[in-house]
Parts: sequence; C-alpha cells; structure tokens
Amino acid sequence: MIIYSREKQLRLICLDLEGVLVPEIWIAFSEATGIPEFRRTTRDEPDYDKLMRFRIDLLIKHGLKLKDIQKVIGGLEPLPGAMDFVRRLKERTQFVILSDTFEEFARPLMAHLDYPTLFCNSMEIGADGFIKRHCMRQQNGKKQAVAAFKNLNIRVFAAGDSYNDLAMIEEAHAGCLFRAPDNIKKTHPHLPQAEDHGELLNIIDSFLASPIDK
Repeated sequence: MIIYSREKQLRLICLDLEGVLVPEIWIAFSEATGIPEFRRTTRDEPDYDKLMRFRIDLLIKHGLKLKDIQKVIGGLEPLPGAMDFVRRLKERTQFVILSDTFEEFARPLMAHLDYPTLFCNSMEIGADGFIKRHCMRQQNGKKQAVAAFKNLNIRVFAAGDSYNDLAMIEEAHAGCLFRAPDNIKKTHPHLPQAEDHGELLNIIDSFLASPIDK
C-alpha cells in the first residue's frame, strides 16, 4: 500500500526576480537612457499589461530596440548579498524564480545566479528589432504556478516586492514582502516584511522548520 504523507511534503521557495535578486531592469534602463518614464514599475502600477503596453509604446517613440535593453541588462550584477543568499538557500531546500520578466531579458541575469529554474514570459520581436508585443505565459502566472505546486502536494513559500507578487504570496502557504515600497506595506500590513537577505532567510528558515497544519 502506498502512503501519502502531508507531514513529509516537499517545501519549495518561490521568489520574484527583480528587486529581490537583481536590480529593476527598467529603472536601470531609465538611468542609462535618461528617460524618466521608464522608471515606472510594478511597484507603482498594479496592471502589468497596461504597464508593458506603456513601455513598448515609449520604446517605439524613442526609437529604442531590444538590443538597447539587452546592452543595459548585460552590465547588471545581482543585488549585494543576493549570490550568498542563493547559495545558502540552495543548501537548505529547492527554489524557483517566478517572474513577469521575459526570456529575452533574463538569460544574462540567470548566468550570474548560476542558472536557477525560472518561469517567465516572452516577447514578439519584429524583423526591425523593435519589440512588437509582450506574450504572457498565462494570466496571473505567478499565482497559477504556486497553485499548481500546491496541487502537487508541495508546501510553498513566496516572496516579492511588487503589486504583481501579491497574488502569489497570498496563494502560498506562507510568504513575505521583500523591500516593498511603503504604498504596498500600508495596504498589506498582515504580510511579514524583510528588508535584507538575512531577514528573508530567517523568515524562510522559520517556514522550513514549521509544522504542517492538519
């Protein structure tokens, strides 16, 4: 007879990418181009589809192509402390990155992080090199991924810093905000908060050590 035990559930950590492990790509691009409008991120705009349409229109307006963004991304490094955090986390358990970024952006960043598992989206690029549209893997993909992991009898912890991370954090068995802006902290005071990777690892350690509710 096969016995399925909730007490022996695998624990999985789901992390956002930008703002948690690497800098915000669009803020870096704003600084590189001198165009302040690109600083608008998911910390400011809850509607990701609206935000991406705004960005693509802005790129076309200024004659900026995918290669221009990739050039900036190529010069980015993980956030201070992120690589040590990833190493220590991998010693403890499994983790996956759930991000609304795009394959065309993420490749050089994944090399810096020793190629962790990444679920993200893609873009349609024209023959002229301009981004034509963004292609989301599915609606609310971060939340759906967490729900799917739970359906596989995996116990999930999620962490992120932006509006588009809230659904996956709420869906997970446990989770926290990481260096979230004040507007998100104020509207979600019930969520634990971490301001550095050491605090985040402590919260994760508590999750890993916690008993499973029956």
